[in-house]
Amino acid sequence: MPPKSKSQKNIHPPQSSPKQQQQQQQTPNWPPLRPLIPSSDLTLDPLLPDQIYLIPNFFTANLCKTYAAFLSSLPLTTTPGKPKRGEAVRINDRFQIQDERLAELLWSGTALKDLVMNREGERSLKEIWGGEPLGLNANIRIYRYSKGQFFAQHYDDSNTLTFSSPSHPSQSARTTWTLLIYLTTCTGGETVFYPESTRGNRSPEPVSVAPVTGMALLHRHGDRCLLHEGKEVSDGEKWVLRSDLVVR
Repeated sequence: MPPKSKSQKNIHPPQSSPKQQQQQQQTPNWPPLRPLIPSSDLTLDPLLPDQIYLIPNFFTANLCKTYAAFLSSLPLTTTPGKPKRGEAVRINDRFQIQDERLAELLWSGTALKDLVMNREGERSLKEIWGGEPLGLNANIRIYRYSKGQFFAQHYDDSNTLTFSSPSHPSQSARTTWTLLIYLTTCTGGETVFYPESTRGNRSPEPVSVAPVTGMALLHRHGDRCLLHEGKEVSDGEKWVLRSDLVVR
């Protein structure tokens, strides 16, 4: 297992920076989020307790096909081959924009809100999610990994931000979990997590998640983030829609 070190981070600038940079960027005319499967027919499955949850079929195959085709028309930027000091090597194409409307649609217009807020068990929502869930980060990121592209081992940082939505006035909040929605299936491109050793398990096995069309993945980030990486894509393309769970 790789050594415990938070020197390789997935560093995001303060939330004001991307917003300032994107003020003149036109918001895409996103395709409608339909068809969707109702929350009553979906499950939030714990892959690694308190760290990783999966939602199979979060997006339907038809919706994924529509979005992958639409996203390919956006002005993607290839990440630099040489990262800044302290950042992990990432080679992919990406698009990023501040879009509160899409963030709200992904939260309350899909099954996500119901699945997150109706988690059953003895633990409270604040214990599970690191605070009271408010919605999703308006900082929307699109990633495309083509053959030979990857994201080296890193940690996802938590960010503080000012959050607002139709159901919540503007308030101080923070992100606690990463949301990844896989829009395609490919060969390679697995997201691999490296659990920390414990007294009962000195050498835990890595946890590998293969990209499956329509599946959503939630994993904890910030101080309790697991070291993880995006393996190299060996065939096909991996399209991912990314946001973060926001809590107060």
